[in-house]
Amino acid sequence: MTAKVLDVVGIGNAIVDILSHADEAFLAAQGMSKGTMTLIDAERASALYRAMGPAVESSGGSAGNTIAGLASLGGKGGFIGKVNNDQFGGVFRHDIRAAGVTFETPSSEDGPPTARCLIFVTADAQRTMQTYLGACLELGPDDIDPAVISHAKVTYLEGYLWDPPQAKKAFLKAAQIARKAGRKVALTLSDPFCVDRHRAEFQDLVSKHVDILFANEAEICSLWETESFDEALQATRGKCEIAALTRSAKGSLIVTTDELHVIDAAPVKHVVDTTGAGDLYAAGFLFGYTGGKNLFDCGRIGAMAAGEIISHFGARPQTPLTELLLAELR
Repeated sequence: MTAKVLDVVGIGNAIVDILSHADEAFLAAQGMSKGTMTLIDAERASALYRAMGPAVESSGGSAGNTIAGLASLGGKGGFIGKVNNDQFGGVFRHDIRAAGVTFETPSSEDGPPTARCLIFVTADAQRTMQTYLGACLELGPDDIDPAVISHAKVTYLEGYLWDPPQAKKAFLKAAQIARKAGRKVALTLSDPFCVDRHRAEFQDLVSKHVDILFANEAEICSLWETESFDEALQATRGKCEIAALTRSAKGSLIVTTDELHVIDAAPVKHVVDTTGAGDLYAAGFLFGYTGGKNLFDCGRIGAMAAGEIISHFGARPQTPLTELLLAELR
């Protein structure tokens, strides 16, 4: 990746999403916990792929979706993530570059295949994800280019990346480079089960390395071990510079040490699929933030982007977000 100035560089799992409709009986029969992400092995991934109904394949991954959304808004984004030199790897590389994102992480020539996430969408638009990380596990510190990180206004890290040991080292290396260069570090907690696995480490990470935190209601409550959103909100104050906390249809709250902004959810005629809602909220927020917008407008742009993504199947924008942005900020 060339060391050009970027608004945001995302570091995350490079995954191809495989989306299919499913009913709750199917989830129960397969032993899946509705609305969560579960890591699976290659054998389980193959078995579920055979069992699932007709599917749509598209490039995904949490941070990848965020950076693609940023690019759709007109922002300058880069992505660091590992794929194999295989068919799915080629699909991912093509799609993210076609979205206008800089992606130059070398492919693995051997080892595990490119990651895939099998996403089962129920009638209430909730998604249940079964993820085989594959080549993502190969991401390590050597894939982090200091020049890229130091030239990005914000380095955006996905919490899912905290699972693989080498990726964790890459994660910390990037955060340290960004902070040393006077840049900002953003983190998305990704999933409450991910927080459950790494709670103490995430608490330390938020306090010591993170400037901007993204979390939904379940994730922030898990982080601070409380069932009360209000208690979790108060516990978050002062831990990092900014926290953007999403609450689905209830909208979102932007929290700083001495500010609180309440943002309404964008109106959506029909919610089709919630896959990527948090990712696109982060895209909109970071686009506004790196463009010098106030926090309230950052939240409005995030809500707008999330509203677009839940109005259709898949986690990448179907309508150029620049068009919606013009209407939103009038």
